[in-house]
Amino acid sequence: MPSNPNSGEIRHITVDEESAGQRLDNFLIRILKGVPKSHIYRIIRSGEVRRNKGRVSADDRVAIGDVLRIPPIRLSERVEEKAANPAPAREFPIVFEDEAFLAIDKPAGVAVHGGSGVSFGVIEQMRQARPQARLLELVHRLDRETSGLLLIAKKKSALKALQDQFRERETGKTYLALVKGAWPTRLKVLDQPLHKYLLPDGERRVKVTTPDDPDGMRSVTLVKVAQRVPSPSGLGAGAPEGFSLLEVTIKTGRTHQIRVHLSSAGYPIAGDDKYGDFELNRQLARIGLKRMFLHAWRLRLTHPVTKSVLELQAELPPELYKWRSPGIE
Repeated sequence: MPSNPNSGEIRHITVDEESAGQRLDNFLIRILKGVPKSHIYRIIRSGEVRRNKGRVSADDRVAIGDVLRIPPIRLSERVEEKAANPAPAREFPIVFEDEAFLAIDKPAGVAVHGGSGVSFGVIEQMRQARPQARLLELVHRLDRETSGLLLIAKKKSALKALQDQFRERETGKTYLALVKGAWPTRLKVLDQPLHKYLLPDGERRVKVTTPDDPDGMRSVTLVKVAQRVPSPSGLGAGAPEGFSLLEVTIKTGRTHQIRVHLSSAGYPIAGDDKYGDFELNRQLARIGLKRMFLHAWRLRLTHPVTKSVLELQAELPPELYKWRSPGIE
């Protein structure tokens, strides 16, 4: 594998057995150490990275024997200096850990990995905190402003087994979300395709689209009302019907799926700065809710080694717990 990414030459890399099955973006991030993730995603999107002479997407998985064309890469002195100053070491609250993988309780406001204007994230900080670890790889992702359960593999076999479960929808992922308004109890299934697009400044967004949209991806979200939460005193008229605390289970793992599905249904998540009610968010911030109320609460999965069923749970953090009504555990 190349160790010096600052090269002015086109390179061709053959995928070995150890790397087979990885997503292309994760493969390139691993071998092009020091190259900003934003640059890696840019050369993939532009078609400069080729697999077996054809275009390839960031989420495509590489196979043994694939030949990847890597374009010339020049790092600026600033980027090289940043690469020489790695992420600070940090551990996160552990929900579960054994020799195969660990589950952490990720706080809101921390990206899972560096890129897109973020120098480092959870995975880079944990690698610095555990220099003896042979492997630490993200099994899945959470939005930066979403808190809760995040899985990190410690063995390649566990990474593949767990990612297969996520891809085949064999895991049960349930979130807690506080939304504006009184969610109708009869509305239990949201089955609407989602379409990803970019804003003029390059920021990613998602919208509900029609079933005949060739770029739409089927997305299924299950919703259960856990509580009705009255508007707190001091909020004003921003939420006359109060709020609903929802248990949201996703059957597909699309980008921003929960946020877009709930907002499109007319019940935006409190504090959501991309798809929410911006005036309400300002009012909520004034009385103490300064983040999005979306928390990865429960996760059911099959252990990649023992094959036993695990039920993991991360309790609401204090800044969200105080907004619930008494009664939910």
